[in-house]
This record gives sequence, C-alpha cells and structure tokens, in this order.
Amino acid sequence: MSYTTRTLTLPDDLSDVVDLLQQGECVALPTETVFGLAADASNPDAVAKIFSAKQRPTNHPLIVHISDIHQAERWVTQVPDVAYQLADAFWPGPLSLLMHKHPHINASVTGGLDGIVLRAPNHPDFQAILQASKLGLAAPSANLYKSISPTSANHVLKTLGGRIAAVVETNTPPVCGIESTILDIRCFPPKLLRPGPISAAQISALLGVDVEVPLAHQQVVPGNVTKHYQPQTPAHLCDEQVIHARVTNQVTDRIAWLVYSSEAQTLLGDYPDVRVLSSEPADYARDLYHALHELDGLGCAQIMIETPPQDSAWLAVNDRLRRACA
Repeated sequence: MSYTTRTLTLPDDLSDVVDLLQQGECVALPTETVFGLAADASNPDAVAKIFSAKQRPTNHPLIVHISDIHQAERWVTQVPDVAYQLADAFWPGPLSLLMHKHPHINASVTGGLDGIVLRAPNHPDFQAILQASKLGLAAPSANLYKSISPTSANHVLKTLGGRIAAVVETNTPPVCGIESTILDIRCFPPKLLRPGPISAAQISALLGVDVEVPLAHQQVVPGNVTKHYQPQTPAHLCDEQVIHARVTNQVTDRIAWLVYSSEAQTLLGDYPDVRVLSSEPADYARDLYHALHELDGLGCAQIMIETPPQDSAWLAVNDRLRRACA
C-alpha cells in the first residue's frame, strides 16, 4: 500500500495522530531512544502494517508501549512484584520488561511467542499520544528492517516515506539515541537480553542480585540478530594500527571515519569525512545513529569505525556496532 506520508507536530496535530492510530494506521513517533513505528497493538491488521512497512519477519516480536506500570495488567497474566520495583525506578524510561503475555493477546504482536515485552517511553509527545488514544502501541524502530535506527523525522522519511501514514516531528530530540534495555523478568535473577541505556549494574544495585548478562543467547527479542543497525555503506571496526596503516599507505578509496579517541583524531589530522564522537559512552550512544546516517550519505566506499573500549560501560554501544559491522 502506498501513502502520502504526512509530517505532523504536537500539540496542534494530536487529534489527527490519535485518529490515524485508532483507524489502524502506522505513525512514526519520537521516543527518548529512537523513533518508533507505532500502531495499535490490539489490532492485528494494524500490527501487520508494521511488519509490511518495515519488511520485518512476522516471527520477530514487537515491544508494546504503555503509559505506566498500571497498564501492564491488560497485557500480561500477572505483573510480578519485581516489575513494580523496576518501573518505580526506571519508568518512564528506556527499560523494556519481558513477561508472560495474557492469553487474549493476539500472537501477531509477540511473534507467536508466549512472552510480551512492555515499556513506558519517556518522551512527552509519545506519552501525550498514549494518554489521548488509550491504546497500547506496538512500536519497533521506524526504519526498514536491519537498517540504521532513526533519531529524527528525516531519518524515518528516508526509508519509510510513502510506506506509512505519518511521522511526528518533534523539538525534543532523543536523549539516549539507542534502543532500550530488554530485561527478562520471567526468571529471577532477571536476565539481560538486549543491552541498552539502563545497565545491568544499575538493575543489580536496585534488586540486590546479580543480573545475568549472557555473552550471547537464542531468545527471540528485538535486536537479537547478527546483522542489524546497518548503513548501506559497508562498515568495519578498526583499531589504532589500522587507522595508522590506512593513513600512512594513502589508500585511494574514499573512506568515512567514525572515531572517539584523541589518538585517532591526531592520526587522521585533516583527513576528510571524519566524525568524532564523545569518549563518554552515554554521549557516544546518543549521537551514534545520527553520525552513521551522516556518514552513510557521503558516498564513501566504506565506513571505518574506531573500536570503543570493551568494558561494561560500553556494552550497549559495542553490541550495536558489532551488528552494524557484521
């Protein structure tokens, strides 16, 4: 189905956004992480439009966005005590909780699985739409499947323009820049299934137990595929020696560079097509996808990305980069 994708703003167009969602259409909405492609999670036809627009496999589950923890009872068999504890500390915010889905929930939103992932987004526009529509909104990232996640309305339009009804433009940009942490609370201690802005250390400190952080797992959750978050330009991780060799040997291919260290900046000097991100992991994460979108649009032969530190503070960033460069 082809659309003339509208660009809407809040509060002026709030009623139009709500009408579209209640009519079963997809609307791209800003969150504090990335833009999400929202549709009524209780409407199988609306959910199907998400998969179609994104060209996403239908067995890949979606996160359902709700306004607060009290809305969870509609979606799960029982809200465990730990969910209230986590929501009190981290909701609204970039923490998604995997629980046992309620039997009446349509299998399309969970990819046919018996678990459902919920979160309450911390963005004023998304919250206003949740409260006005009275809906739970399934909302994966608003981009084609496996491509770079969008952090602006323009990023959304680049891949989904003509494929969805509307995108909401906002003056409140993402503060996290990467997707939410996914935590499985069907078990205790909980298990981290996707690293994100809320760290295992933060969760462990709150709960008083060590959260399990597997190096790899086979649980089907959003983001857990080998190739993901990928620019069209081939991307590669590299260390300081590779940067030095490329510059010294004067490789003729036009290369785009994404670096963070002062050493890399010194090696590259006046080299064109360089983006420098922060050496602080949270700030790096906030700007990562924006930088990848910029570099992807330069027409270079490849994007070389300086490998960040490998400590736990960089876990989420390294997860995204490993998949982007797979």
